[in-house]
Amino acid sequence: MELRHLRYFKALAETLNFTRAAERLHMAQPPLSRQISQLEEEVGTLLVERGRPLRLTEAGRYFYEQTSILLQQLEQIGATTRRIGQGQRHWLGIGFAPSTLYGLLPELTRKLRGDAELQLDLAEMTTVQQVEALKAGRIDIGFGRIRIDDAAIEQRVLYEEPLVAVLPRGHALGGTTPSLAQLAAEPFVLYPATPRPSYADHLLALFAQQGLSIKVGQWSNELQTALGLVAAGLGIALAPTSVRQQHRADLEYIAVSDSEAVSPIILSRRKDDAGPELQRCLELIEGLLAERGR
Repeated sequence: MELRHLRYFKALAETLNFTRAAERLHMAQPPLSRQISQLEEEVGTLLVERGRPLRLTEAGRYFYEQTSILLQQLEQIGATTRRIGQGQRHWLGIGFAPSTLYGLLPELTRKLRGDAELQLDLAEMTTVQQVEALKAGRIDIGFGRIRIDDAAIEQRVLYEEPLVAVLPRGHALGGTTPSLAQLAAEPFVLYPATPRPSYADHLLALFAQQGLSIKVGQWSNELQTALGLVAAGLGIALAPTSVRQQHRADLEYIAVSDSEAVSPIILSRRKDDAGPELQRCLELIEGLLAERGR
């Protein structure tokens, strides 16, 4: 399936007439008909009922709706790419681990989006994925929680975020300030399961440093899923303090007594990258940290 097939089908779907569609596309009608037939062979179903009047099949209506969105997105990408290439706009890519979205990232994003000349793209990804995306040039900066040893990447801990125990409402530890040793006696909902290393490895190492191990009752790939599993009684979880913004009547968030129970917010970037957009982003981050007293 090629892009031209989608454009040909869009013209036909909007005119419901091979002759008018061919005129719009500045081509003859027989080649257009062959192209549509090829497209139907490719997707494995009829998209058009070739009667009088011509109609789209149910599959054809769905295909039209979805490909119209795709073509519009491609046009926007092309237009933005041209503006960036012509120096009319600048581009900045940010990768972020889901749990970092509750910290300074939302405010940073709002400030960056205030620049009409900046094309800002955000992508959810683990720290490991951020490192690969940085080296490939797909992003310019990343926010994660895992330390990575890579000669091409510079990392900086912005701050250490305290962890809280996430309990199902009514749990015996509710209303207390438990230690890691007390929490280790409970089954855990641990996330993410993949890819590794990840935040899960940070938690496992945290307990191991105190000679403790935990029993994982359930793995999850997403924080929100983990919270739901805790609420269902499958175990407890350790999460960054900022997760308290997820107000849920079926969960309780309690502080942990151990001062070591923290998780870093780590900024990753390419070494020696001095691009102006990145530098402005770093300056904004410094300002936000100063405002928060960090």
